[in-house]
Amino acid sequence: MGIEEKLPSGFLLSTVEDMAGYFRKGSLWPATFGLACCAIEMMTTGGPRYDLGRFGMEVFRASPRQADLMIVAGRVSQKMAPILRQVYDQMPNPKWVISMGVCASSGGMFNNYAIVQGVDHVVPVDVYLPGCPPRPEMLIDAILKVHDKVRNTPLGPNRIAAEDEAEQLALTATPTIEMKGLLR
Repeated sequence: MGIEEKLPSGFLLSTVEDMAGYFRKGSLWPATFGLACCAIEMMTTGGPRYDLGRFGMEVFRASPRQADLMIVAGRVSQKMAPILRQVYDQMPNPKWVISMGVCASSGGMFNNYAIVQGVDHVVPVDVYLPGCPPRPEMLIDAILKVHDKVRNTPLGPNRIAAEDEAEQLALTATPTIEMKGLLR
């Protein structure tokens, strides 16, 4: 018999962390980082047909200091990688990254010295979006997955502990080269 049963109907019980997550997920402001053909699909997603405004993201920010979501759309060259990192570092915390397209995620068909083989070598990526180029519906789905991450992100000391735990898990993860099964 908890407190929920003692309260009259119509009372809402939640935590400050849950409420903050709910409001933060509805106010993501994306920074544009369109580098190739995937950027056209990203621009289409912001248009009237797909309407990112219903998710609180109708304006793509030109300044990284006003953005908290970076969408890296397209292949990242070796010359562009430091600039990408600089833009990421200028974004305020907390920040999230979507890697849009196979070129941003793994280098795509460009397996050469000029292209970074995955943007995760430059910035930490939260959601990978496959495709060449991915459809606007897929980008909206990736944005909704980021919304789930934002809503469930803890605050304060809980956030620091969660980040430390995630970092430790990443450090102890099995390298891809050692994985067996469908990868090889």
